[in-house]
Parts: sequence; C-alpha cells; structure tokens
Amino acid sequence: MSTAAPPADWRRLDPRTVLVTALVVAGVVAGAAIPVTLGLTRWFGLPAAVLQVLAGAVLVIGAAAGADRVRWHRTRYRVGEERVELHTGLLLVKRRSLARTRIRTVDLTANLMLRLLGLVTVRIGTGEQGHDSTLELDPVTRTEGERLRRLLLEHTAPPGIHREGELAVLDPRWIRYAPVSFVAPMLGGAAVGAVLQVSDWVGAQGEVIEWVGDRFRETPLLWVIIALVLAALVAGVVGALGLWIEMWWNYRLEREPGGTLRVRRGLFTSRSISVEEARLRGVDLVEPLGVRLVGAARLDAITTGLAKDHEAKNADHNTLLPAAPRTRADAVAADVLRETATPTGAALTPHPRAARGRRVRWSLAAVLGPVLVLTVLGALLTPVLLWIALGCTVVLVPVAVALALDAYRGLGHALSGRYLVTRSGTVRRSTAALERAGVIGWTVRQSVFQRRAGLLSITATTAAGGGAYTAYDTDASEGLTFAAEAVPGLLEPFLERVEHTGP
Repeated sequence: MSTAAPPADWRRLDPRTVLVTALVVAGVVAGAAIPVTLGLTRWFGLPAAVLQVLAGAVLVIGAAAGADRVRWHRTRYRVGEERVELHTGLLLVKRRSLARTRIRTVDLTANLMLRLLGLVTVRIGTGEQGHDSTLELDPVTRTEGERLRRLLLEHTAPPGIHREGELAVLDPRWIRYAPVSFVAPMLGGAAVGAVLQVSDWVGAQGEVIEWVGDRFRETPLLWVIIALVLAALVAGVVGALGLWIEMWWNYRLEREPGGTLRVRRGLFTSRSISVEEARLRGVDLVEPLGVRLVGAARLDAITTGLAKDHEAKNADHNTLLPAAPRTRADAVAADVLRETATPTGAALTPHPRAARGRRVRWSLAAVLGPVLVLTVLGALLTPVLLWIALGCTVVLVPVAVALALDAYRGLGHALSGRYLVTRSGTVRRSTAALERAGVIGWTVRQSVFQRRAGLLSITATTAAGGGAYTAYDTDASEGLTFAAEAVPGLLEPFLERVEHTGP
C-alpha cells in the first residue's frame, strides 16, 4: 500500500494511530481471553483452548490494526482561509467541512496511552446538534493539536474589567466534597450490582449470597440491612474519590489572550476545553444538596453554541469549576464574567408565602400517595404492609416537609447590572445569572391554582445553556415587572394588551 505524502497543505493523522488501536484491542482481547479459555476447556482441553484463543487474538488484533492502517492512509485534513476540511473513506470518500466563522469549540482529549505517546484527539465543533457539526482528528501530535486550537479560536478580547492568565487552579482540599455528592451512593449501588453480576457470570452468585448470609446469621435483620448499606456507601465513597481524582486532577482555569476561557483537567485522561467569551451569556452556580450542606458549589458556563453531542454531554463540557467553597465559586464567577462583584451573590427578591404552601402540598402528596396505596393493600392482603406504610409515614413525612421548606427558602430572583438572576431547587439548587441581552423571549405560565394564589412562573428563553431559566411561583405583578425591567420593550406590548382587554 502506498505511503506517499498527501498533497501540499493537506495533513495526515499521526501514523502511530495503528499502534494505539492494536494496543487497545489487545487489552480488550486479554480481558475476554480468560473466560473464553475456561469455556473452551469444556470441549477441547486446556492446551487446545489456549492455542485457539491465542490464534483468535492474533487474528482480531491484526484485523483491527489493518483496518486502522487503511483509515489512516485514507484520512487527510487541512485548515484553509475559510473552511476546515476532512476527507476520509476507502471506497466511498466522505468529504466534510466546517466554515471557520462557525467554529465554536476546539477540544483536546488524551487518554493515558495517547499521553504516553504525545498524542491527542482534537474535536472541532460548531456547537450545533448532529454529527455533521463536529470534525474529529484522532489522533494528532499534541503540538499539532495546540496549533489547531490557537489557530481556530483566534479572536479579539472583549472590553471590560478582566484578568488574563490563571483564574483558578486545583486546591487538593476540594476532594473532601466528592463523598457528599450524589455520585457516591450511585457508585455504591453500582458496586453491589457489579458483584452480583460478575458472580452470576462465573456461576457463583448463590455461593456469594450464602457467604454473606453466614456472616450475619445471628444478626437481626435491621442491623444486616444497615451493615450492607454502610458497606455499599463505603464502596461508593472510595469510588467517588477515585473518580474525582481522575476527572479533576491537574485542573486549571485560565483566560487566554484573545478572549478564550480554557479548562484543563484530568489525571490519566487529560482534557482541554475552550469556551469563547463571545459565546458566554452567564454562569450557573449549582449546589447539590450534600455539597451545599458543607458550604460548597460548582460553577457552570451558560454559553451559546455549546457542543451537545453524546461525547460532549459525558465530558462535563460546561463546568468551569468543580465543587469548591461557595466564596471561591462566587469569586471565579466574577472573574469569568469580568465583573467587580458576582451577580450570583446578589440579594434576591423572596417569593410569596403561597409558594411555600404549594411546595409543602406537593411534597406531602408525593409521600402520602404511595403510603395510601400500601395502606389499602395492607388492609386487603397482609398487615405487614400496614407496618411498612406506618414506617414510611414516620420517616418520610418530616423529610418531605423539610425539603419543601428548603425549596421555598431557595426561591428568588433579582436584576444585577447586566444580568438577571433566578434561583430555585433543593436537591439541586441552581442560581443562574443570565445576561439580559441574551434573553430572546418570555414564557408566562399560570395554572388555576397559581391564579387563585396570585402567583405565576415566568421563564426567560435564550439560545444559551439550557435554553430556559425560570422564576417559579413569583407574585403575579412582581414577576411581570421583573421581566419588563429585565429586557425593556420585550414584554410591554403584551402587558398593554392585557390592560386594554381587562375589565
């Protein structure tokens, strides 16, 4: 096969991609080799099974490396004055290109193997939906990746009070917030499921359950449940700490000349994510319940044209700062927005007490509904369900009321300079500071029950971030005034129409 260089100004991927593919496939094959070998020994004996597995491994690795060699040979790219082009394919050549004026993201990612070889995967995107909005160069040298990132994100810095260079850097003490996140119990449950699944694969699930039963044979059931839950939580905490270290080690947030915010992070898999300040429309201070109880918060960017494909969603592309002390998050928000004082720390207008009653009723309904079902079934089937219903009532009703009151205390909205601010939530509290110039419309919702209570929910729609930011259950007149003052001229025609058609 010819290895002639591509035409002038066209470039190829790094040829070591073939080695990377071979090593990755070899790792996968090695992981599958043991169970496959054990399975084949039932029919062919151990020596024959080992030879067959080795032959199959060589065949699979060779086929994968050969296919990637063809991909490398038939892939080329170039950066022109107006477009970035990528050609690939053997029989059916795919020619894709992106206009440079539409490019919004140039992200660099490298797993441990790529880092050892000095390579990166470059993702160039417009931030729009669909596969055609992203070009992926996998892999190129780190030097080439940095060149492409600088070349494609060259812009003039916007005016305003700002500080270039380092805005935030990892403080190892932030790791203490990992165990109080929702990741810990999720990983604990996943660990229990993994043990049961693996034991089932090897036909030993019964033995595992029996072994656990033998350890707690003389222990009351309640203490058995508590012990197993604690064991799962310990496993979840260990997993959360490991995941945090992998994701956020070497973290650094900096502003580069030209008006680009850059987040770099990762222990084994390094990630470099760039956000143009021209696309920044605000920030979202996120406080999950556990993190908020220890006085911390996470900072996300509200931007237009943010990548929305599957890989981007799994990479936390919009996170500018991991869970950190709330004061530090506010300070970083001010630096990111080029403000002397962060709008996320502005004093908010509280919502009427009627909003508190609505949240208490919703929470009680969510708890008492299942309790009522258990009560009916207990009366018809077995008294055990009645005891379960009673236990749920005693435990869950106070929790539901506490969460409802906390959700009410979290409600608020305000105008702070160039930004409108909304806050809501309890399990996941969000304080969003959205640039008023980024609001493209308002949605006003008022149910029958809200109308009776004199409340309404008003939503600012935008092309950035989640697309909608809502002030829930505001006083009806206060909410409309808030929207009218936030973006003068956008809501007034509708307010005037309501006044003219009123009684």
